Amino acid sequence: MKFIKQASFLLVMFILMASFSQCSSSQKLQNKPPTEFGQVYYQYWAAGIKDGGSGVNIYIPVTDTSIALDSVYFKGKMTKLELSSGNKQLYIGLFRTHANQVEDVILSSDSKEEYANKMPMNKTSISFDLNDDECVVSYQKRNKTQYYKISNIKQKAPINFPSAPPNEQ
Repeated sequence: MKFIKQASFLLVMFILMASFSQCSSSQKLQNKPPTEFGQVYYQYWAAGIKDGGSGVNIYIPVTDTSIALDSVYFKGKMTKLELSSGNKQLYIGLFRTHANQVEDVILSSDSKEEYANKMPMNKTSISFDLNDDECVVSYQKRNKTQYYKISNIKQKAPINFPSAPPNEQ
């Protein structure tokens, strides 16, 4: 009987410690934006050829280029932000979706032939509770990663790339 009491006490203590440990590791959102943001929007795209790919891109215009944005958390996913090559005040986050993607899987009795198969992607869980029109950007300030939530993100019309360029006659 004494063993059961000790085991249940240890189990309760472990659960309590585990629940409190999550509080310190959660990311805190900043109230003040690191820079002034323009109209943030996202746009779905799809290639016009089979297995050409599809995805969603998020566009984040900034006015101050002294703060470098690192990543964006959007629609349950995370990706690195890249500066647009044509506009140094526009960050772009590229999310690929599984629709219209090439699924080359080699199945063979020889394991060496299966070596070229890609590993399945693990879903990264994000600790932010976001609506469909919200994202969180991460950036560095004083060698510390900080987070800021952007709301009212607009969706633009999707881009459907043609399968081939039109014939000019």
